[in-house]
Amino acid sequence: MKVDGVEVKVINLENFTEEEAKNYVDYVRERISDPLKSIEVKMCDDGKIDLDYTTQGEKFERIRRITGYLTGDLNSWNNAKRAEESERVKHNIFA
Repeated sequence: MKVDGVEVKVINLENFTEEEAKNYVDYVRERISDPLKSIEVKMCDDGKIDLDYTTQGEKFERIRRITGYLTGDLNSWNNAKRAEESERVKHNIFA
C-alpha cells in the first residue's frame, strides 16, 4: 500500500490498516531528516515490530573551487580558463 507517497510493505501482520501504516510512516519521519521512500513493517517471532526504511537520495551538483572560482562544471569557461584548469597541479591524498 502507499501512504503519503511512501510505499508500505507489511509482513506477518493480519488486519493491518492504512491508519496504522500512516502512524508508522509518521513515526519514522519524525526521526529522520531525509525524504522517506519506503518502509517495511514486519512482525518478528518474538512479537516485536521490526521497521526497515529506505530514504530518497538528494540530488546535488558538485561544486569545486578552481583557480579562484566556484563552479559546478567548466562548460561556461573560455579556452584560456579551461587551459589554466587543465595545467594546474592536482595533489593526491593518502590515508
